[in-house]
Amino acid sequence: MVAKQGHPLLRDRAAGLSPAAAQRLDEATTALSRNELSAAEASLLSVLDQAPDCVEARRLQGLVKQLRGDHAQAVAILRQALALSPDHALIHMNLGISLHAGGEPDAALASLQRACKLATDFAPAWFNLGRVLSMQGRPAGAVTALHRVLDIDPDHIEARIMLAEAQARLGALEPASANYREVLRRQPGHADAWIGLTHLPAVRFDKDDVAWLQQALQLSQTPQARVSLGFALSRALEDQADYRGAFRALYKANSQKRRLVGWNAAVARAKVSTMLDVFATPLSGAPDAALGEQVIFLVSLPQSGADATAQILAARPQVGAVDVLPDLQQVVGAESRRRGQPFAQWARAATAADWARLGQDYLARTAQAREGKPRFVDANPLNWRLAGAALAMLPGARVVNSRGDALETSFACYRQLFDSGNEFSYDLDHIASYWRDYDRLCRHWQRLFPQRFLDHVHESSQADPEARVRRLLAFCGFEYDPACLAIHCPQPIARSAPYGSELNRLRMLLGAA
Repeated sequence: MVAKQGHPLLRDRAAGLSPAAAQRLDEATTALSRNELSAAEASLLSVLDQAPDCVEARRLQGLVKQLRGDHAQAVAILRQALALSPDHALIHMNLGISLHAGGEPDAALASLQRACKLATDFAPAWFNLGRVLSMQGRPAGAVTALHRVLDIDPDHIEARIMLAEAQARLGALEPASANYREVLRRQPGHADAWIGLTHLPAVRFDKDDVAWLQQALQLSQTPQARVSLGFALSRALEDQADYRGAFRALYKANSQKRRLVGWNAAVARAKVSTMLDVFATPLSGAPDAALGEQVIFLVSLPQSGADATAQILAARPQVGAVDVLPDLQQVVGAESRRRGQPFAQWARAATAADWARLGQDYLARTAQAREGKPRFVDANPLNWRLAGAALAMLPGARVVNSRGDALETSFACYRQLFDSGNEFSYDLDHIASYWRDYDRLCRHWQRLFPQRFLDHVHESSQADPEARVRRLLAFCGFEYDPACLAIHCPQPIARSAPYGSELNRLRMLLGAA
């Protein structure tokens, strides 16, 4: 966030310097504003040669390191600056940002909270606190901090967008919608506000929204902004029951996004084929059959209705956290780096002791997720590709594949502009190829591990929900509770039918699935 220059924290930063040193400090500040890091660094070294205790020069030196990605050095330099001026709110704020970037979330929050306490009217400190809280999955705290930003600076668009996102995560959909609409009142073509509204299920777009979006798309926009506006226009046209127009807008937006991200379906298909080859039969995994019995892996494709499955499992008193955890992929990646070989090469040669070691590594990494409970759910959807490795490491674990209808899941992915990842989803051919890869590998896992891999199919659960919920809970080792039927959310609304022939190609591509 660029701070307003009128705040006292941002004035008189060259106080006590000689005219020559003050000029060099000004040159460093200008160079930083232009992202000319080498020039800024040279000017700051000149200032510090003349005035070694210049707090502002030390602070800016830390910012240069941060911008270069050297988080450890940034933290060290900013702490030197704090030693010179312990109650300097701006340094505490900068230190908090560097600590967070360097992987020290608790220390980062402490620094940012200190900055806010020292300068209660300094909007950038509250904004960065809200941003970090949001990134750490603490939307309630983020809402409080971001409200404080807007109390100080009602024109802060980025804070209002972030506030709406945090409110949406908390289920406060009306305030979230109101904040997105306030952004659009101020900036009618703001792409992030439009796409944010599309993520709120209760929002309906009207004809005026369609007109605003069409006008915004005609103006000069960045490629990513055009993508966001295109997805929003598709949703607005859908709300007007103009499905042909909605599909045209969706096709154009997806085509633009595909050019930005890139996806190689052949490479993805080859990786799945390799996994099928490596795990043609079960490998000799960890010898302790109970190792990992506290773990339930919940895998799925995006937009497949997996949230309903997660809610059922999360409601069981035995379950601690239900988190999207990166640890399984990190364990496999770390072993590949240690051996200097890709997974497919070392997996065949791994001994039972190797798999046990990796399983223990995973359990150590995820110990906090159990929250003192006997079970936890690793809900990283991408783990469907590593289920064989997971079950070799953790013979006592279970894998639940939350499976949706092929057409509905595929089209839901095509309609969704993801924040990150899921690069396959912006082309119908790529989506169908990805579905087939997922389908054949998960069917293989089910055949290979019939007692440890469960397909939980949502469409069937709608026909006989009690039987499906009973089966899911029994597979995971839980007793049945009738309250689960209330938790078991219905399948997301079928979106494909109104599009009729527009989806014939996708139907054809998915025919085999």
